[in-house]
Amino acid sequence: MRPWVIALALLSGCGPIQYIKQVPYDAADKVERARSLDAEKYSPYWWTRAVVYLHMAREVAGHADYQGANHFGRLSSEAAEKAAEESAAAASDPSKRPVNPTQELAPAKDDGSTAPGSSSATGGGVAPAKE
Repeated sequence: MRPWVIALALLSGCGPIQYIKQVPYDAADKVERARSLDAEKYSPYWWTRAVVYLHMAREVAGHADYQGANHFGRLSSEAAEKAAEESAAAASDPSKRPVNPTQELAPAKDDGSTAPGSSSATGGGVAPAKE
């Protein structure tokens, strides 16, 4: 077997080579695709996860821990794929959009009762800390 084939085979498993393939190309491209589908709006959980893991992969690679960087890159890719799927589904079907909890809260009812420990329940003063 030729020596350059063996060298190429050994280099293909090298950490920095795998990092270059995994993080800047694969994970970053998937995060960018999710961004183009408005994942920040339609899939905030998976979007945040993808962005944070991508940042962590780059930070860990800066410390020359390419195995850890590749791990975070894979997690970022998976989260970005899920964010893109949810965003595409939410864009096409409004019923699949995330619910904004502040829009669904009903105003508090004023039924005349007071909460325990409030001023009218304790005779007009502040409720004692201990009895």
